[in-house]
Parts: sequence; structure tokens; C-alpha cells
Amino acid sequence: MATTTARAVLEGYTQLRRQVAIMLELARAGEWDVLIERQSGYLQLADRLRELDKAAELDDEGVQRKAELLESILADDLAIREQLLARRNELGQLMDSSRRQRDLHRSYGKQASSVVSSADDFGQGIS
Repeated sequence: MATTTARAVLEGYTQLRRQVAIMLELARAGEWDVLIERQSGYLQLADRLRELDKAAELDDEGVQRKAELLESILADDLAIREQLLARRNELGQLMDSSRRQRDLHRSYGKQASSVVSSADDFGQGIS
């Protein structure tokens, strides 16, 4: 029984490791919608594993393997967070640019379109 539980725990961490690696690839590819879908499966797996892990008694080899898997999971999780922060900053810049264009249109009406268009022609955005 204990061996079965220990094996299930290590298999769970291995699945979690694979799941996080896939999520990292999705983040690097900018597949944000798919990443979010995967995240719910990841959280469910983590919850199940948390309960299973409480009942397991791992031998030294199992403890070592679990530590290696956790280290890999945490490294990929950190890389995903970095990708998400970069995306958040990118979206923030887009929102600021959109807000400035809206404010410009409110202030100057049709003239703002020609200012924005001229700036685009010279390869410069509004700053």
C-alpha cells in the first residue's frame, strides 16, 4: 500500500512537471488562451497531488526524485511568471497608447487623426 502511494506521488509530480513544461512552451509561444485552459488542469492535478502526498512515505530515493521534480517545476513556474509579467507590461503599453489616442481624439477631433497618421508615416508613435 505504501509503495503504491509513493509511486503514485512520484508519478503525480512527473505529470505536474510535464504539465508545467507544456505551459512554459505555451507562454513562450504567446498562446495565452490555451495557457489559461491548461492552468485549470494544472491546479486540479496539484490539489489531488497535495492530498496524496500527505499519505505517502517516500524512501530516500523517492525523496531525492521528488526534490528534483519540484526544482524543475519551480524553475519552469518562475519562467512562466516572467513571461506573464512581460505580457502584462506589453498590454499596459497598448492600453496607454490607446488611451492617449482616445484623449487626442476627444481634444482635437478630426485634426488628431491627421497628427496620428503623420506620425505613423514617419515611423513614430505618439509618446
